Amino acid sequence: MEEIQMHLDEAKELMQKAVNHTSQELVKIRAGKAMPNLLDGIMVSYYGAPTPLQQVASVTTPDARTLSIKPWERNLISEIERSIINSDLGLAPQNNGEIIILTIPPMTEERRRGLVKQAKAECENGKVSVRTVRKDTNDALKKLQKDGASEDEIKRAEDAVQKLTDQYSTKIEELLVKKETEIMTV
Repeated sequence: MEEIQMHLDEAKELMQKAVNHTSQELVKIRAGKAMPNLLDGIMVSYYGAPTPLQQVASVTTPDARTLSIKPWERNLISEIERSIINSDLGLAPQNNGEIIILTIPPMTEERRRGLVKQAKAECENGKVSVRTVRKDTNDALKKLQKDGASEDEIKRAEDAVQKLTDQYSTKIEELLVKKETEIMTV
């Protein structure tokens, strides 16, 4: 029945989106290395409009513990500096008039454990999203059964939804293991 397949395809798509979102959230958790994507959430006031930092400056990594931010317009330096200070990164920008330098401090063991907890929480949120998709899809399938679809077809579809749920939950677990290794590596 094509309605059942439509629900399965939609479930697969939504579960993939949950995995992608979890992956993006994990990227924001820094692992002690200086990476330009660490600044992805930073917005700078550019002529009064909030603009992503990457659209007003180039971000490079001269070494493993340093980020260098070179604005395309010199008058933006103070705005960029203010945005970094006001962010939740906890980094102190150093401004030499032309570029802003961010030094990433080495992480303590306690901080690493805290980041692992944060990563686990993000992954659990991803799994909750996947399970929510499963519940919504199963509810839609039950509605189809009430509307006349055969019990066997619905049962097979529910089994397929469970397999998808397991598959995408495993993908999220793999993301967590990879991130945990990255964080705990000194």
